[in-house]
Amino acid sequence: MGASTDPIADMLTSVRNALRARHPKVDIPASRIKGEIARVLKEEGFLAAYKVIEENKRKVLRLYLKYGPNKQSVISGLRRVSKPGRRVYRARTEIKPVVGGLGINVVTTPQGIMSGRQARRHGVGGEILCEVW
Repeated sequence: MGASTDPIADMLTSVRNALRARHPKVDIPASRIKGEIARVLKEEGFLAAYKVIEENKRKVLRLYLKYGPNKQSVISGLRRVSKPGRRVYRARTEIKPVVGGLGINVVTTPQGIMSGRQARRHGVGGEILCEVW
């Protein structure tokens, strides 16, 4: 597997595949930005937990997926919004709720990575990395 041009898309795909297969956790190569995305997903209730572990001198981000009482996934969809070939930036007033407010945007702002809701609250815009619902 070669180095991807879009590690965030790879992360979302790994999570999507793990959810389809009903895995309790998924390991992805760690990076600071992916760790921040995991933090936002945990804060917003889409992940049970996450941690960075070191395996064979490489850092791995382990995401513990969250399922409801009937084993249905808490995350019903993930979508990469801003891609390396086409970046998507929004002013704070343009950050729209996802799926009628049931989902979240993950936005990278000058004040760090946060949910779209937090970005609106802080009055900052930024690059919309992905949507989760």
